[in-house]
Amino acid sequence: MAATLTETFTLGHSPDPDDAFMFYAMAANKIDLRGYRFEHRLEDIQTLNERAMRGELDISAVSIHACAYVAGKYLLLPCGASMGDGYGPLLIEKRRTPNTKRRTPNEDFRESLRGRVIAVPGTMTSAFLALQLYLGEFNYIVVPFDEIFEAVRNGRAEAGLIIHEGQLTYAHSGFSKIIDLGEWWKRHTGLPLPLGGNVLRKDIPREIQSDLAAILRESIEFGLNHRAEAVQHSMPYARDMGSDLASKFIGMYVNEFTRDYGKVGREAIRRFLGEARERGYIDREILIEFVK
Repeated sequence: MAATLTETFTLGHSPDPDDAFMFYAMAANKIDLRGYRFEHRLEDIQTLNERAMRGELDISAVSIHACAYVAGKYLLLPCGASMGDGYGPLLIEKRRTPNTKRRTPNEDFRESLRGRVIAVPGTMTSAFLALQLYLGEFNYIVVPFDEIFEAVRNGRAEAGLIIHEGQLTYAHSGFSKIIDLGEWWKRHTGLPLPLGGNVLRKDIPREIQSDLAAILRESIEFGLNHRAEAVQHSMPYARDMGSDLASKFIGMYVNEFTRDYGKVGREAIRRFLGEARERGYIDREILIEFVK
């Protein structure tokens, strides 16, 4: 559909290297934007989740957890997924001494974790929901994702739930991994852990929805086909990471599932949100619709 000069869409995404990589071609006009204009709004994922719940942005990155609460206003785009296939958010603690024996993750181990104060990056994040599915009820405080290391370091929390680049930098920062929730989910279900996606307002006309979905897909494809260029664009958002580590992080979360959820990715969402609904962590029916 030919766009007019007035058709400008707000586009919310995180200031992280994987999102910057995905949206590089759109931000730098490397692809045909079909006459549309995009105002990029960079916010942390918890803020984006909250804004989506209020319906404030036309297109937005959101946590898959939040999709259960924004389905009345948004459709999930079929591309742009962040999936952890055997890896994902980490629960970390201060580095243990070399002679400290790590206990096997059994029910006693989980019970000990439930009694600790855990710093989490937001209650609407997929990481928080995954930790609920793993632990059940637990003590937590909400801390901005980039302050969780410090909250654990200074004793405000006894453990931290780490997302974004902290999954690769925690050891260098002086912490030990307690559990990788993506690894646990893979053992539990055989599926990747669905962490993030992109949503589009339902009240945008159908033909324009199709255009916007195609533009996002082309932006992702451009980044994957011009990897070095897109990684370089992402470096200003690669907190505490050199280019090699940033490229590794991008590779973890911009992959074949990002091109398209496919049957496996869609089943992962159904299983993730469905289990949460069954256990009472989501208080509504799960009605996820995709842009067609």
